[in-house]
Amino acid sequence: METKELLRKIQLLEIRAKGLTKQIFSGDYHSAFKGRGMAFSEVRNYQFGDEVRTIDWNVTARYNEPFIKVFEEERELTIMLIIDLSGSSEFGRSAQSKKDLAIEIAAVLSFSAISNNDKVGAILLTDTVEKFIAPKKGRKHALFLLRELLNFKPTSKRTNLDEGLKFLNNVQKKRSIVFVLSDFIDENSYLKSLKLARNRHDTVAIKLYDRVEMELPNLGWIQLFNAETGETSWIDSSSTEAVNRIYEERLNKDEQLQIECSKSGIDLITCETNEDFIKPLTKLFKDRK
Repeated sequence: METKELLRKIQLLEIRAKGLTKQIFSGDYHSAFKGRGMAFSEVRNYQFGDEVRTIDWNVTARYNEPFIKVFEEERELTIMLIIDLSGSSEFGRSAQSKKDLAIEIAAVLSFSAISNNDKVGAILLTDTVEKFIAPKKGRKHALFLLRELLNFKPTSKRTNLDEGLKFLNNVQKKRSIVFVLSDFIDENSYLKSLKLARNRHDTVAIKLYDRVEMELPNLGWIQLFNAETGETSWIDSSSTEAVNRIYEERLNKDEQLQIECSKSGIDLITCETNEDFIKPLTKLFKDRK
């Protein structure tokens, strides 16, 4: 992408993302996501009703009267975006592909984070971790993240979400808010690593979806192209049995993802390429309040 075109796209994304952040997410963001935990604030004199386990025994011994430790919730958050940019992300029957949708959502989440003085980082993923952008604060960093996304050229077209989730669990030791942006079309097993990520982080799965993936037109024999393997296959789209077999396989995988996310306490929302992603994202923020 030429520099002029890249800068124009970044500028448009920033304007749209900032507008949405101010109008929709500014109030809900604070209440939707809690801090990493409790941080020490100060010591004060023990008062009747205070928990004995909060007594600071060192200070108590020094002054010969009971003092307790006071903790406050850490409000600074770290937002991590795991973004699937494999071959299937290029698919989309409208002007917007799943990759375009992922970038827009990433922009909104990034500017929501920096507007609240939080850090944001990203893992750009195919069947391997192609790029790691360490979490930082500030507008300059958010623009850098968007530039990397827009200019990103993957070395592979395949998908392996497990690799990205394992990488996250290895590099991000502090509890973070993790958004996994993917169509979750993956032949590899990733659910175990997704559950492990949920145990360590507040994890949200954002499924990117194009309706035509489940709506084959009745055109007789048509050729299907696998963007990740480069393989082609033929299907009789006028055959109800053949079409239903494809649908059932995809629906079973979607249902399994939904069940596992529900069991593990992972929020799962679906964003479609031909619909406004603001509705499901806003609902997510409000439901978490």
